[in-house]
Amino acid sequence: MRISPTENSRDAVRLLLVLVLTLAGCHPGNKEAKRLRGACDSGDVKACNDYGQKLLKGEYVLRDDSTAGLKFAQACAGGVAEGCARLGLLYQGGKGIKRDSARALELFRQGCDGGALDGCARLALLYRDGLGVEKDVPHATRLFDQACSGGNLIGCAHLGTLYAEGTGLTQDLPRAAELFQRSCDGKIPAGCVGLGRLHTAGTVVAQNDSLASKLFNRISADRSCPSFFDQLPFAWSSAIAILTSFPSAPLMVTGWVEAMCPSQVSLALVQSPPVAESVSVSISGSSSSSKTTRACQFWRGA
Repeated sequence: MRISPTENSRDAVRLLLVLVLTLAGCHPGNKEAKRLRGACDSGDVKACNDYGQKLLKGEYVLRDDSTAGLKFAQACAGGVAEGCARLGLLYQGGKGIKRDSARALELFRQGCDGGALDGCARLALLYRDGLGVEKDVPHATRLFDQACSGGNLIGCAHLGTLYAEGTGLTQDLPRAAELFQRSCDGKIPAGCVGLGRLHTAGTVVAQNDSLASKLFNRISADRSCPSFFDQLPFAWSSAIAILTSFPSAPLMVTGWVEAMCPSQVSLALVQSPPVAESVSVSISGSSSSSKTTRACQFWRGA
């Protein structure tokens, strides 16, 4: 019997697919993910935390926010502070779990008390802005400093903002620039925004609109940046900083995918009317005011 060229092609494709899947299964990353899953199932709570992080990123496993939340909950219950902080982020953002700001606050505090620096940074943001707690900038400053001193770049970026503004501590622009640079190099958006604002104003660092533009564009270009997704509840303030500091910023903002609009935009626009007038991106399906429907679009935490 003669085999048609089409059948030969199909057999070749099948063989190629089998080969690709076999090689993928042999990748060290896949083996590590399987090892962590097995260890977690056997009661290793640290492995649960690490496996949950892989599930959250879709790293050598299918992305699954809900299951990641379960693994973080196991880790947190077993005393892994990082698991508490990460679970808090899921509750805060409503990712794979029902949004619960009060629970997020509790988990951030639990994580921070247990030594999870990211939990300290997240808790500091809540105290800085008075979200779910009484506003306490000095306490937020201490928490940011604690996080940054331990190497958490989100804490460094926001500590830089406080130094730049002289909020809660003595203004120190050189220190702010150093913290912004360090955190921006680590792909923390708030650090890039802060550094861009300094270059726009020519404060401490050289006045350089071109470099400022690159820094602002770095935020919109690097959609892989997980830290920005994690900071969505606080991202609007960064956008306002860009829009009020750099004339062409609305062009950069256009194309960012809405993540907070229109739910949290109304308040932000009331706080900063000039921003509302400077942005002309329409939010589809919005039943809010005309200013809100011209609000900024943001990243979507995929």
